[in-house]
Amino acid sequence: MSRTESTTAVVVLPSGAAKRLIARGTAALPQVQRAAGHGLLVVNLGTTNAYLAEEILGQPVDPQKFCAGYVGSGLEAVPAERRGAPLVLLDGRPTQLGMDDVLARMGRDDVLVKGANAIDPAGVCGVFMASETGGTVGKLCAAALARGVEIVIPISVAKSVHTSVAWLSTQMGTRRLAHASGLSVGLYPLVGTAVTEVVAVELLYGVCAYHVAGGGVGPGRGGVVLLLEGEKISVDRAFQDLQRLAESEPPEPGFDADVGPTG
Repeated sequence: MSRTESTTAVVVLPSGAAKRLIARGTAALPQVQRAAGHGLLVVNLGTTNAYLAEEILGQPVDPQKFCAGYVGSGLEAVPAERRGAPLVLLDGRPTQLGMDDVLARMGRDDVLVKGANAIDPAGVCGVFMASETGGTVGKLCAAALARGVEIVIPISVAKSVHTSVAWLSTQMGTRRLAHASGLSVGLYPLVGTAVTEVVAVELLYGVCAYHVAGGGVGPGRGGVVLLLEGEKISVDRAFQDLQRLAESEPPEPGFDADVGPTG
């Protein structure tokens, strides 16, 4: 019996391409596909979630309206009047359901997609909260966990932290911090199915991926470097696809503290 030939490769993904990869991996999750066709699928605002909304709808989504808060020169929020609404699908059709209606309907076969600002070594994610009532996580995520609703968290490995998010959450808070660059925030520990670039590669190509570096300058600013490992035919396909994605995906929009996202 012949042994399967294996190989490795390294690929650099600029931040826009990395977020597109995460979005495609998230869209490929069986629970997301199920909820997108039959049930309730809620894609909350977020820069990575804008890419996911495009993958689900098959049409462009204005990233300048699909963002609520972001890290700029400080911790910033997009003015409410400049924000769009989350994507809410009910049995495969976009709806105008508000968050109160979503809260009333959520059940065990539904999926709530929420972005995050950090992910720790245990896979616990952290979400900044500028609202003293907890914002989206305070309103929806606790209820989702109480009911057994699936929470999916698209997040880049570039947001990896080396300290427990649970511990960090006890050290922060809008009325606890003495100083803050921009908004004063709390940190909500969020658990669910986290989809990083690493997870997305494994879902889409069936090869192992490892985060080996990040950062960069110029076009590579905010990007990630991945090591791919597995059967040669699969690694070759993954590398070629991801290289094309890196070359073709436009940079993600920039942000300005006064006006919000800018393309």
